[in-house]
Order: sequence, then C-alpha cells, then structure tokens
Amino acid sequence: MNSNITLIYVHDPMCSWCYGFKPALSLLIEKLKHKVTIQYLLGGLATDTDEPMPEAMQKQIKLNWKRIEETIPGCIFNYEFWTSNIPKRSTYPACRAVLAAKNQSVRAEGKMNSAIQKAYYLTAQNPSDYSVLYNIAKEINLDVDQFKFDIHSDKINIDLQRQITLSRKIGADSFPSLFIKVDEIYHPIVLDYNNVDIIIEHINDYL
Repeated sequence: MNSNITLIYVHDPMCSWCYGFKPALSLLIEKLKHKVTIQYLLGGLATDTDEPMPEAMQKQIKLNWKRIEETIPGCIFNYEFWTSNIPKRSTYPACRAVLAAKNQSVRAEGKMNSAIQKAYYLTAQNPSDYSVLYNIAKEINLDVDQFKFDIHSDKINIDLQRQITLSRKIGADSFPSLFIKVDEIYHPIVLDYNNVDIIIEHINDYL
C-alpha cells in the first residue's frame, strides 16, 4: 500500500445518489483495500432546519429517486416515506450521527451510514429526526447515552464543519464524489454507478 496515496469518498448519508452508489463503492473498496488508504469525508448536503420541506422540493426529490432507479439496476426506494413523515431538508443530524458513531468505533462509521440509508430509503423513516437516529444507534449496538451526548456536542459539530469545509475546498460540489490525494494534491476521479472497472482504470493512472 502506498502511504502517500489516499482515496477520498465524499458523501452524505441522506444523499440518494450515494445510496445508489453503495454497491459500486463496496466493490471498489474490496478491489483497492490493499493498494490505497480509504478516507470518508462528509459533504453536508443540507443544513439544520425544522421547517417542512416545500412541496416543489419533495416532487423534485421523488423524481430524482425515479431517475436513480432507472439508472442503477436493483436500486429501489420506499415511496411511503413521503406520506408517513413530515420531510425536512436537513441532513446535518444524520452526518453528525455518522461522526458520533465513529467516535465509539471506526467500524461503527460505516454501520451507521448504512443503517441511516436503510431507514430512510427502505423502511420510510426520517433520519432528519434525532429520535430516529437514537433508535438506529440502539439497533447497531452503540452506547446510546454516549451517542446522544456526542451527537449534540461541540466536538462533533466542529468536526462536521471541518469536513464540509475540506470537501468544498477540494472541489466536491456534488455527492458522491471521489478524489485521489497524491502528495497533498487532490485529483477528481470519474464516477460510474454500474462499472467499477472504469473508476479503477482512472485511479490506476495515479498508482
């Protein structure tokens, strides 16, 4: 493994295209785990708000889900989310949940991200609500009291803001995004949701 090369995955746990990219990402990591260091970076899709999501935005996101289903074979969404919740355009709580989980265990970072995606896209729960995130923490066997403390702490919020700032600085203006960091220089990597070999071919240019 080349310690000077890092694969950076910029994402948001409530980003629908990140959810669609999950199978490709898993395969990518499996193929590259002995070649590069892999780093996850939260991009922060939508800031904190308790305001209900406007109808026009709900319609646009539902259309986006349809587009993803048409683009990525096997990717499905549970549209009951839109009738069983009050949607809010706020993903920062879910981002903080990923960081709070990682604070307990590095492995819990990925578990929390996957559990948020499952709750949101498959079981029609709303990860914009902290109560949902507390339940997810319990489901993945975290120390729930510690999780509740961490997710509202200044430490976690500062870390989130740091990651968001870095993601913007390196040019991640959409999610998911991939970058190869070589000797402190960030190079954007092409994304393909259905053909990991195309991504690896581009990454190999830097290995």
